[in-house]
Amino acid sequence: MIDSHCHLDHEPLSTNLKEVISRSKAIGINKLLTICTTINSYENILKIVEIDPIIYGTFGIHPHETDNDKVSKNEIVKKIKLNKKIIGVGETGLDFHYNNSDKESQLMSFKKHIEASIELNIPLIIHSRNAESETYNVLHEFIKDNLKILMHCFTGSSDFSKKMLSLGAYISLSGIITFNKSKELQKTASSIPIDRLLIETDSPYLAPIPKRGSANEPSFIKYIAMKLAEIKQISYDDLLVHTSNNFNKLFSLNQ
Repeated sequence: MIDSHCHLDHEPLSTNLKEVISRSKAIGINKLLTICTTINSYENILKIVEIDPIIYGTFGIHPHETDNDKVSKNEIVKKIKLNKKIIGVGETGLDFHYNNSDKESQLMSFKKHIEASIELNIPLIIHSRNAESETYNVLHEFIKDNLKILMHCFTGSSDFSKKMLSLGAYISLSGIITFNKSKELQKTASSIPIDRLLIETDSPYLAPIPKRGSANEPSFIKYIAMKLAEIKQISYDDLLVHTSNNFNKLFSLNQ
């Protein structure tokens, strides 16, 4: 079992890492990917990936932070090369829901991350909210570069999922699929090929049912897996095999 997107440097996970990792292993998690969102957070990510063999990391600037944290393609590449356990670029992308950063700065940053991903030949972890057409159009500009794309915490439309799949993307689903209000997302998830699906907690955010109201953590991924197995009409064990194999294939890791 693999949690393909969590934030171990965020509270309350960061001050309880030993217990969080222990509970993760207890339910069968054998890989955790902890995601970078700012330049400053990367220093913590580099320390966290050395705590346990199951932990991997990324480097990237979240779209909320692009007004403050500006990086070039070369800077992204240089930082990722600091540690072999840094295996992805991101999270990056576009968020036109909150608009915490200027749209142009988000677009510029997104393209720099894409260029770094191409140079390094490693996956790009994408955040997209209220920006379906813009996200697709930017990625389509690089269609000849064989991008390795992971759509994180997917909540988009069925049409958007099809467009992303046409670009070769993998799609990761979070605890949102367990929410009662997520019928359309559940319907979309049912149509996504099993060989393109991953699961994530996005912890400490978006705790799944039945843990709503509490801080999320990687061990809660079992509830997401249970719901997705139900949606896909396959066994829980088969769901774990598929999503784990997909993660390992995308990130070029051994089982």
